[in-house]
Amino acid sequence: MAKKQIDNLVSQYLENISSKALEKYQDIIKKYVRDRHGVYALYRKNKLYYVGLASNLRTRLHHHLRDRHADAWDSFSVYLTVGGQHLHELEALLLRIIDRKGNKQRGKFGKAEDLKRKVRKDLKKAQSEELKQLFGSESRKAKSEKDVELSKIKGRKSILAPFGNRRFHIRFRYRGKLYIAHVRRDGSITFAKESAEADRLQGKVFLSPSSAATAITGRSMNGWTTWTYERAPGDWVLLDKLRKNS
Repeated sequence: MAKKQIDNLVSQYLENISSKALEKYQDIIKKYVRDRHGVYALYRKNKLYYVGLASNLRTRLHHHLRDRHADAWDSFSVYLTVGGQHLHELEALLLRIIDRKGNKQRGKFGKAEDLKRKVRKDLKKAQSEELKQLFGSESRKAKSEKDVELSKIKGRKSILAPFGNRRFHIRFRYRGKLYIAHVRRDGSITFAKESAEADRLQGKVFLSPSSAATAITGRSMNGWTTWTYERAPGDWVLLDKLRKNS
């Protein structure tokens, strides 16, 4: 069985080269790094001073021989990447991990989600559960609010209720059409107005992903392995992973 082809991020690299070599043998080094994408690092007495990225490494390194960093480094390394699609994210990742005085800015991710708010919310929930175990059940007010929410689906509890406390979207592509639904805070499922066949499906409430999927196909379906949810920005995975990871 043939092995799966894995694309490399770094195709070639050149490490621990003296800045004097860059000045004296520009033509030799230029033919390897000219018009190449990549990440580079500048060092001073073998200690990392600066990290950067460039779509033309030769031009950038030559520039650093004369700019404000000129006297602050004496050697460099370059890592040539395949294309530049993730180059800015790679630089941002490095800048957030290391702290170099030569870099004035901290790395910024374009679309990545900061999980701190969600983790804080989960911690509060865990602490609340711990307090209930230590001092008794939840307050009457909190219980009343839950009862009101569940009454919307005639007192029956949704399968997704344990994963509630927040609204999120799920998607199911069937026969070339994209079906979009909302999972409400009580775990119940309703179809979005932008979903395929919205006129037929909107207004109905489903208590499980399987019943919502069956409403689309007209036959029995396992909703956990048909619907997907956005685990992180742009990362859509099967709903089953929500159950396994909780």
